[in-house]
Amino acid sequence: MILYNVTINIDYDVHDEWLKWMKEVHVPDVINTRLFLNARICRIHAEEEGGKSYSIQYLLKNMKDYELYQKEFSSKLQQEHSLKYKGKFVAFRTILEVVHDSGNK
Repeated sequence: MILYNVTINIDYDVHDEWLKWMKEVHVPDVINTRLFLNARICRIHAEEEGGKSYSIQYLLKNMKDYELYQKEFSSKLQQEHSLKYKGKFVAFRTILEVVHDSGNK
């Protein structure tokens, strides 16, 4: 399995609106691509300047599904986020291969 992780720091002044939008619009739009098994939004507890940090984690079956997401969907979805919160966030993305998950046998 592949874990697609987006780490984001969102400015305090738009945080509440952003979190609501992520829960109600953006994450459901990503899941509606039908390439992801699930998604979770995790709050990162660390000292932050100017905003709150999150890890948005999306689980995929395999790298092929991730590559299809990148090719067909990611540009539009990332652009929607960037336009809506321009200058109010920083983000970076990480791809992780799940080599062991004790919750799934």
